[in-house]
Amino acid sequence: MVSVRSVVDRVGPTLLHALQVPDDSPAVADVVIAEPGGAVTLSAGDLVLGVATVGPEDAAELVKQSAAQGAAAVLFKPPTAAKPAVKRAAKAGGIALIQVHAATSWAQLVWLLRTVLDALADESEDLDPGSGDLFRLADAVASVVDAPVTIEDTNSRVLAYSARQDLTDPARVATIMGRRIPDDVLARFRSRGVFRELSRGRQTIFVPAQRDGTLPRLIVPIRMGGELLGSMWAVVAGPVSDERAAAFADAAPVVALHLLRRRAHTDAQRRASAELLRAMLEGRANPRKAMAELDLADEPHRVVVIEVTGGDGRDAEGLRLALLERISQGIGTRPVATELGGLLYAVVPDRPGPGGWAELRQALVATGPSRRTGAPRAAAGAPGEIGDLSASRAQADEALGLLRAELTGERVIAFDEAWTALTLHRGATAAAAAKVADLGPLGALRAHDEASKAGYVETLYEWLRHPGDPRAAARELRIHPNTLRYRMRKLLELVPLDLDDPDVRLALLTQLVALRWS
Repeated sequence: MVSVRSVVDRVGPTLLHALQVPDDSPAVADVVIAEPGGAVTLSAGDLVLGVATVGPEDAAELVKQSAAQGAAAVLFKPPTAAKPAVKRAAKAGGIALIQVHAATSWAQLVWLLRTVLDALADESEDLDPGSGDLFRLADAVASVVDAPVTIEDTNSRVLAYSARQDLTDPARVATIMGRRIPDDVLARFRSRGVFRELSRGRQTIFVPAQRDGTLPRLIVPIRMGGELLGSMWAVVAGPVSDERAAAFADAAPVVALHLLRRRAHTDAQRRASAELLRAMLEGRANPRKAMAELDLADEPHRVVVIEVTGGDGRDAEGLRLALLERISQGIGTRPVATELGGLLYAVVPDRPGPGGWAELRQALVATGPSRRTGAPRAAAGAPGEIGDLSASRAQADEALGLLRAELTGERVIAFDEAWTALTLHRGATAAAAAKVADLGPLGALRAHDEASKAGYVETLYEWLRHPGDPRAAARELRIHPNTLRYRMRKLLELVPLDLDDPDVRLALLTQLVALRWS
């Protein structure tokens, strides 16, 4: 866990001064630049840089927005940071307020903060102490090849980088500031066949300088047992001698060992988190422990159950995880989720903002079928405190049952909004268990329908649902009102029913609801 104070202390008092830091400040996750004017979209734990904020009123509004979205701290230059309105907003929102030295470049500060966050996060990992951290390893590899180096995973995300990155080009600067190769730069390298060569097992790949000013790259794949784990990228001045390229490639097995340790540690953490979430959904976990280890805020949450339809069943888990990735791209953050009983369960805050149920619901509704699966079905339980999530899970499961039985016309529903369907379903289930449909003359109508396909049972159901409105009943049946009247005369000839008696109508409706909704 990287705290606000640890970041301020590591950067030093020359550049940063903490005006106030609440004791319960969230862990720092990332650095975000808030452009002047308009709303900002943040994630929990962000450090928000108030770039070019105009006046204390705008600054105070940015503080309020950041606090409401769970940011860790807001950073301003003087005199804005020390204005009373800004301090009051930070105190009221319970968010840290940091003053940046007036002469500091915002771009340099972003670079420095990301470097500090990466270093602190890597130091906090419980890895083998003898393995060293990836940043020290990147520095060591950079000294071997005599060039600035990044270590990246197979998705082009930057895991670590060496010193001397100020001697590189804009593409490398954007890569480190964004923590991954930008899409346009990635497309240029892909068009040159770089990633195809990486997958083929080349020992080193040299990419010449490009017309846009991007400097040459020397790239080495990181492999272990034939599996591609990532790659190392050095920004070089030009073609590299065979000896230096070989020395660069010789460092790859050492980096591979470290990446394997890192992956094993991450996988162990992921499994532990998944097991804790399962225990919480089953009512077996301590709520406070779950909040701390799963990084859940102390606010109402919903359990959302998601069912992936289709597929061949052999790789169902992979399909569910792929769906989770698709949904996460739609909402910008990956919800806390696990698998249980062949279903995907996610826990999300019950709020309209980023990462909340409203945003996840929109992403689920917008998620159509893929090449291998149908569109997902999802149901959310009612909101509740962290300790009540097992109840929310049971409600989500019950609401999913409505979708599976096709009792509603929707793909995504919430338990607390589907109360009419749930009431009918519960009542019908109890009535079906009591075999109420076996009583009276309804059995004769059902037998006649099975033999002649006359549709008398459905006709009676819609007639009772729309008392005194034959046109509405006919619309539901997609027939002419005269056809409805004819059917009603014929079914009354078949079975003796006193439909003027309100108790008879109520009893018949109870029987028909039991048939339709159970």
